[in-house]
Amino acid sequence: MQIIDGKALAARIRRQVKEEVQILQKEHDIVPGLAVVLVGDDPASHAYVKMKAKACKEVGFYSIVHEMPDTISQEEIIGTIEMMNANPRIDGILVQLPLPSHIDTNRILEVIDPSKDVDGFHPFNVGRLVTNLDAFVPCTPLGVMRMFEEYGIELEGKDVCVVGASNIVGKPMAALLLNADATVTVTHIYTKDLAAHTSRADIVIVGVGVPGLIKAEMVKEGAVVIDIGINRLEDGRLVGDVDYDAVAPKCSYITPVPGGVGPMTIAMLMQNTLKAARQRVGR
Repeated sequence: MQIIDGKALAARIRRQVKEEVQILQKEHDIVPGLAVVLVGDDPASHAYVKMKAKACKEVGFYSIVHEMPDTISQEEIIGTIEMMNANPRIDGILVQLPLPSHIDTNRILEVIDPSKDVDGFHPFNVGRLVTNLDAFVPCTPLGVMRMFEEYGIELEGKDVCVVGASNIVGKPMAALLLNADATVTVTHIYTKDLAAHTSRADIVIVGVGVPGLIKAEMVKEGAVVIDIGINRLEDGRLVGDVDYDAVAPKCSYITPVPGGVGPMTIAMLMQNTLKAARQRVGR
């Protein structure tokens, strides 16, 4: 069993991004810019945004956070995004989800200029991803694909079970896997017999926010298990969606929580923002 070290890989990617930023600045006098829209006072959202701001500083990006109260109107959020669309210093725009219930999330995401959609949530980029064209890809699934590449995990012809069908993780993950010629099963909350699907899979990828959902008997010997879930227990511990201690001995590769997929998500956000900045200068 080999542990996939997302923390170390993410650190290396951030170093590479930093080097590329220095080249952009030297050759084109451009500093990549990332703007974040943060609505409300959700502690997890604030923590994520803080980590993203720290990563921006580390790699040399210009970054700004637009903090808004949860009483703000949809029109005001749209106005802020349109302002950032027109700002030549901003290469990437990220709306931290979830948004308050009175806001139409799809409408907000559609306002973002697709060329600045570094989260990969705009329908334009989603369509290009599904049709295997160059696009901004959601950061978490992109990070998982980078892990497969780093560890030489073959996808072609493999049976992969994706647990979770969200627009942010499950659906784009399935599209990336299909583009890599894997055979993909997508399961979700209405799937009748989850274990029947996971136990057949060569690779299991789970991200639904249910601590310990994937048990040892649900995974076959030698499987690759990618745990995207991040859950905080009452005792303060962070755990994933996989019963790690029981499942790990059966795996050929497994990601830990924390230290697995999480750091890769932010590293891919840095990479996507760099990509957007390069497009500004035609690189």
